[in-house]
Amino acid sequence: MTDLSRLDEPDTDPFDVAREAAEAIAVRTGVERHDLALVLGSGWGEAAEHLGETVTEIPSHEIPGFSAPAVVGHSAMTRSVRIAGTDRFALVLGSRTHLYEGKGVRHVVHGVRTAAATGARAVVLTNGCGGLNPQWAPGTPVLVRDHLNLTATSPLEGATFVDLTDLYSQRLRDLAHEVDPTLAEGVYAQFRGPHYETPAEVRMAGIMGADLVGMSTTLEAIAARHAGLEVLAISLMTNLGAGISPVPLSHAEVIEAGQAAAPRIGRLLAEIVGRI
Repeated sequence: MTDLSRLDEPDTDPFDVAREAAEAIAVRTGVERHDLALVLGSGWGEAAEHLGETVTEIPSHEIPGFSAPAVVGHSAMTRSVRIAGTDRFALVLGSRTHLYEGKGVRHVVHGVRTAAATGARAVVLTNGCGGLNPQWAPGTPVLVRDHLNLTATSPLEGATFVDLTDLYSQRLRDLAHEVDPTLAEGVYAQFRGPHYETPAEVRMAGIMGADLVGMSTTLEAIAARHAGLEVLAISLMTNLGAGISPVPLSHAEVIEAGQAAAPRIGRLLAEIVGRI
């Protein structure tokens, strides 16, 4: 069991903990460098099976700074995967920490900082979320082209100024469109959670330009950009947002939509990863 409290100490450099985590991953996997990282959100767990050969699985809580997942639908394992048809390796992070868990922002973004420390040059962030477009059926994957960070916080500390103009890589989105030209794009709004948004909040997000609402991703994307990673984000629209959906929202619905979409999004993710 690792000491999670270290990340919370004011005199601890979170990048030092990320480097320790990367060193532990290299020792446990025997892979010196991972070229790409993926964060698998709600509904995306089975997608890892399509990426290639799993070299090693590590219980996430055994890696410095990581903990076991607190949300159903997230894997408790961190995987090293040899990407199919290549000699490259992907680090698959299944144990995402959400802001609403109360562990602090450093914990939320520790995964992407560790990915950068392993040598990754790009990260694919995935999530399950609510949609504002009634033409998108549950189970629809949507590329994130921009975001609204409605969490009232940032993963960056002090006078750390990072340009987010092109945060979500146009190059990687173009690659995704080569794989599936029908992929929609949208703006993702992150709320703190863990409660779902009210109908009024969903309408507000829509007025502000959001197409998708959820409880993850934006803080990780900001931290990834700061760490030098190229970012691709893909949302799985699992349900219509409150006030648009004719039925009450539930996490079971999110999981069910993810399971139904698993074969499609797994193949989609594998093909995109193979081109990055």
